[in-house]
Parts: sequence; C-alpha cells; structure tokens
Amino acid sequence: MQIHTTPLPGVQIFIPDEHTDARGGLIEQYHLQRYQQAGITQAFVQLNHSYSKQNVLRGLHLQRHKPQGKLIFVTQGSIFDVVVDINPRSATFKQYFSLELSAHNRKQLWVPPGYAHGFLALSPEVHCHYLCTELYDPHNQAGIHWRDPELAIDWPTRAPIVSAQDQHLPSLSEFLLQPFP
Repeated sequence: MQIHTTPLPGVQIFIPDEHTDARGGLIEQYHLQRYQQAGITQAFVQLNHSYSKQNVLRGLHLQRHKPQGKLIFVTQGSIFDVVVDINPRSATFKQYFSLELSAHNRKQLWVPPGYAHGFLALSPEVHCHYLCTELYDPHNQAGIHWRDPELAIDWPTRAPIVSAQDQHLPSLSEFLLQPFP
C-alpha cells in the first residue's frame, strides 16, 4: 500500500495494492493493521455506499458534536473529492484539499474527524463508499455551503445538481457563529 500526505494535517491518501492475473483481480480495501500503522487508530463503526449520477454535488458535510473520520473510496466511476479545514485554531484554517478518486486510480482518502467533506460526481454513474468512525446522527449533521466565496473551491462544473438541503447550508462564517467542539 502506498501512503501520501497532503497539505492538511492528518488528511492522507492511500493506494491499496492490486493483485491481478488472468482471472481478474483483488484489491484489499481495508486491513486494520496497515491503517493503524499509518496512524488511523479509530475504529470504523459504519460503512456507507453513496451512488450518484454525473454532476451531483454532495456537501460540504460534517457532524458538529460527534465528528466522523471517513475513509473514502470509489468502486465505480470517479469523483472530485474536497476536504476543508474549518477549525479556526488550525494553521490551515479555510484551506481545502481536492483530488480525483476513481475506481481506476484506486486512491482512498482519509478525512480525520473535524473536517468538512464533499464531492462532485464526474462520471455518468458513481459508487462511493466511506467507512466512518462515528455513527451518523441526524441531530448533529451540519455543513458549509459548497460555493462559499471565503473558501473559493474550484469545482470542475458550472451547473452542479445540489440538494435543497445543501443549497441552504450556511457560509463558513455563519457556521462558526455556533459553538465549535
């Protein structure tokens, strides 16, 4: 497995090994000891499978009081994945990191608890999976508007398909008016 750091503290990229022969192949998507050696010591308690059509934008999401760490990977298609540092005490506050995750490139993204996360579906059909370190709690769901000018995320689309809920998320400044754990 290859491991790469990113400019955001704790955010890492993993590329699992692929073993192929004439019959097909095998990718070990998760191996407890290998991820623990890379510093991910939290237990995963939930596995989500999101599927989207092209130009669907999901995010930027987080849980306010029960933050989730997420190990994200794609098994069909590709996404433009974005992680935003929303911690005002952080040296990288308001910075974001983006990359393409796809079934082809096998990259996985580790998003530690406390970051906002979102993605844009780049291919006609996308199947995205993420292992989470906390259970989803609808009472703690929160988010930042995907088009917040303070963040200036360079989304690779002019006309995303965004849910009504995500269209009404606050700016980062508005979000921070509420207590942050």
